[in-house]
Amino acid sequence: MRDQEEFIVSVGVIPEEEASSNNTTKFERMADTTVDGGTWTGCAVMFLQSLCPGVDLLSLFKDRDQGKFIVFKVIKLTLIDSAGGLGGYEILKVHDADPFLGVEVKFLDEGACQQFLESYRSGAVHQFLSQHACRLLALSQELTVETKLRASTHILDLYLDKLELCLKHIHLSQPERLRDEEIDHLEQQLQTPALGAAPQPTTITQEESTVPSNCFRFQNKVFEDRKLTAADVQSFSNGVGRQWKHVGRALGKSCRALKGPAIDNLAYEYEREGLYEQAYQLLNRFIEAEGRAAKISRLVKALEDCKLTNLAENILDPQT
Repeated sequence: MRDQEEFIVSVGVIPEEEASSNNTTKFERMADTTVDGGTWTGCAVMFLQSLCPGVDLLSLFKDRDQGKFIVFKVIKLTLIDSAGGLGGYEILKVHDADPFLGVEVKFLDEGACQQFLESYRSGAVHQFLSQHACRLLALSQELTVETKLRASTHILDLYLDKLELCLKHIHLSQPERLRDEEIDHLEQQLQTPALGAAPQPTTITQEESTVPSNCFRFQNKVFEDRKLTAADVQSFSNGVGRQWKHVGRALGKSCRALKGPAIDNLAYEYEREGLYEQAYQLLNRFIEAEGRAAKISRLVKALEDCKLTNLAENILDPQT
């Protein structure tokens, strides 16, 4: 883990005791300056490690030009999905933090940073990473990824129930470098179709840009990725029947409130009320736990995973 420690130092870590001192730290002075100047910035480092045998994100990024490009694209698309589009942040460096891959991100907008933190807390970042990695790396199974999130000396995974505190730590952790030249090159590759006979991954501007960041694709149609409504809950509860538990477990992959015995507890608690009420309470529990991150796209994905595409179509278009 020595490389990881050195990497953290390189992005501006200060000793914990110094950070907690009553004296004004360098980061606090920077934060005051950015607030007074009207420009919100901050820096965080996300560490990634694949837990799937045969898939080593660090090795892919280090050892093969094509692998480097694909892994970077997976990271870029994940940030687009989790931070609400192409703006509001930039990747400064991707670094060897063995056994992790370290991704240093500079946030340029408080709203984008908050949306990313909400996605990270809900598990949506893991979901996006898995989806893009499975597609771009042509994996036969879902990719499981371990992540860690730091801002300066602070491990943000410990404070995810306090988003304002996480935002403060990120804001106080100001980047001390410009974007790495390697990242400039990779960003250029994403926007420039490759020439020559060798097969290359599609660029962001071809496939992904056809779907706006606040939308998602289902059955070759594009839908607005809005928050779940009372009508959605009613349609789901009317149509899911005995499959509600399976959908609940699919949602539970990215929702902590539905993990462990939560589904069975709901089944027991509302057994007398019947299937409609059990399904209704399931989706309400999801909405209460996820807040603004309880989007229609996540329910549709869970329904697809459970082979309930007809129900997904009915919820998206009640007239069909």
